[in-house]
Amino acid sequence: MRSFIPRTSLRTATLTALLIAVPLAGAYAAGHHNKGALDATAPTDFTGPRIEGLIQQVQGVHQGIVDARQANNITPAVAQHLEMRTARISQAAEKIAASDHGRIPAAQYHDLLRRLDNVDQRLRVDTGSGFLMGDGDDDGNYPNG
Repeated sequence: MRSFIPRTSLRTATLTALLIAVPLAGAYAAGHHNKGALDATAPTDFTGPRIEGLIQQVQGVHQGIVDARQANNITPAVAQHLEMRTARISQAAEKIAASDHGRIPAAQYHDLLRRLDNVDQRLRVDTGSGFLMGDGDDDGNYPNG
């Protein structure tokens, strides 16, 4: 996984929060449609070290995609594809947390991190900074991925 220095801009943080909040708001509204006031339940509180860590990782991958796109290292189509994969992982995390009272069990947390790492590795390969295999004896190193 990439290590990131917290340098996200307000625009990036706002966009990430919006990407995370919109599906939750829609799911909450759909779940409470046509219910009486006595039937309404409090929304799930998504907090804890796993969720916070996952959100930070999602933000880091998102920032890497934005940086690569701004530097013209990837095409808009590749950036969109990577963003869609990242959003699906974020939505899966939200669904798991919603079904488990705001928590993500360890096995699912590690699976989500693995999937996010795969997106990050794909970004590295697409930008030419992926892990290289081979020792150069055959006139080259090859991207792993």
